[in-house]
Amino acid sequence: MTPADRRISELIDKWLVSIDLHLQYVELSDAAYARVQPWPKHDRPTRWVLEVAKQKVLELKAHVETRQAMGDGKFSESLELMAFLANLVGIQHIQRFVPLADPDKSASAAATTQTVEAPTVIRTAPHRTRPAGDETTREMPRLKSASAAAKTAAKPRAEEAKPAARAAAAPSKGTATPQTKTSPTSKTVSVTGDLRGKIIADAVRLLKWGKPWHELAELIARIADRPSAAEIRKVLRASRGEIEQKAASS
Repeated sequence: MTPADRRISELIDKWLVSIDLHLQYVELSDAAYARVQPWPKHDRPTRWVLEVAKQKVLELKAHVETRQAMGDGKFSESLELMAFLANLVGIQHIQRFVPLADPDKSASAAATTQTVEAPTVIRTAPHRTRPAGDETTREMPRLKSASAAAKTAAKPRAEEAKPAARAAAAPSKGTATPQTKTSPTSKTVSVTGDLRGKIIADAVRLLKWGKPWHELAELIARIADRPSAAEIRKVLRASRGEIEQKAASS
């Protein structure tokens, strides 16, 4: 085994240990995850990204072991050159990467796992000196009493009841059924077969980008010619197996 073979094998083993630690950390809250390792600035990787990364590292390990068994010492040297050039000229500044997790620097996983939610932090606004001549006095908003809140909530209901009462009192003309107007801002796009395929393709693409499942409906709804988030959620629930299979296989 050449020195390059030894360095590449050690690096691959270090990657596998790091990814296994990350797979343990996915159940932690954001606050607990921030404390478990001295992380660099990055976007927290999802379980799907970690599983794909582990699969690719195992494939690379198999290639390296095969080349080592064949006595090909140039293969590991080529991998080192590729890694050097990728960091030097190929890769731009990004935050979507899986940082290296070091077992020696890991905090107590048992103690960290108990933290489910991030602690609530109350921040007070910094004191600002008011410019001379500015006599404006700002007051804190006052909380309404229970009776005042009840009156405020009852007022809109009373206003809504007035048109219905006037409509009931007005004389009817013929037997025509009143029509309901649709809000111009609501999306009334019907989910056809072609549109369903577009939604599935959007979901597969977003999953590849590392977006969590619960955000897909809102993100797809922002795309032009897509239905409302509620309709998109129905399509996603009905096609979740197909979407996850396409995202994992491509």
